[in-house]
Amino acid sequence: MPAASDPERCGGATGWRPAISVVMPVYNGAEVLSASLAPLAAMRRGGEIAEIIVVDDGSTDASVEVARAFGARVLASGGRLGPGGARNVAAQSAVGDILWFVDADVVVHDDAAQALGRAFEASGAAAVFGSYDDRPAGTNFLSQYKNLVHYYYHHRGGGEADTFWAGCGAVRKDVFLASGGFDAEAYPHPSIEDIELGYRLRDHGHRIVLAPEVQGTHLKIWRLGNLLHTDTARRALPWSRLIQSRRRLPDALNVGMGERIRAVLAAALLAAAALAISGLLPAWVPALVLLSAIAANAGLFAFFRRARGTLFALGAVAFHQLYYLYSSAVYVWCWLERRLAICHR
Repeated sequence: MPAASDPERCGGATGWRPAISVVMPVYNGAEVLSASLAPLAAMRRGGEIAEIIVVDDGSTDASVEVARAFGARVLASGGRLGPGGARNVAAQSAVGDILWFVDADVVVHDDAAQALGRAFEASGAAAVFGSYDDRPAGTNFLSQYKNLVHYYYHHRGGGEADTFWAGCGAVRKDVFLASGGFDAEAYPHPSIEDIELGYRLRDHGHRIVLAPEVQGTHLKIWRLGNLLHTDTARRALPWSRLIQSRRRLPDALNVGMGERIRAVLAAALLAAAALAISGLLPAWVPALVLLSAIAANAGLFAFFRRARGTLFALGAVAFHQLYYLYSSAVYVWCWLERRLAICHR
């Protein structure tokens, strides 16, 4: 019998269907677990997945009781390891060929396991990840904006990928274990542990596929405080450091060349407007930059407009310029940080 890592086992001609172990890390997630576990429990009853492993990362609420009520196998992380470390704990004893990582605040669609299996079978990839859908639970502006941006980039970037997403993503177990799993020491909090894993997988020649048809509804409610903290401290800062340590810029999803150009335009617009107000530039300069930024963001605006209407689209694209500004500022900060460290050696 061939090992689970053999590429031909994922070929369409063999009809192979991998056994899937769902791995869900949780910390005080009792309020969302009933929703996120319900479709997974139905998939397990239907034979679409082999098991559900919930790794409790030191919860003080009823997370363990809720998980057991849905028939999940509950493991203790042994301390506050963060989601990466908790997933590593489950991987050691999972029975499946495939480790399907699902966040506790993600409700996968009823066809997600089937779509995941088809993606592995068709591609022969080592890892497959999906997308949030365009119907997030939060109805406030920032929840809608944040989740729709994720949907937009993941649905434009289907196919071969250079990174990985663990909110609803899967890796062949043997490849995951051989890679050393998530770097829980470097990322003890929810951060870019999945992105870093994706880079390592690609460095070792493994293929990763983005299959946007593997979808889930995101239950997280975004507000200004947690959004800014996540985007800067948990995403932009460690990601910028990782990119600069690798000394090459990725060209995919929200860090591709087009996104870098849009970020430069957002910074140029701010600078041109400030200089024009100070009388150091004629008014036509910021107007020209504004027109360029509008043209560069036309696709995103059209998507937002189709999804939620014109007023939402105007506000969302405007806020996205702020996202470009603070993300770019963090990247520049990390560049200066690295240059100063080199200079002081």
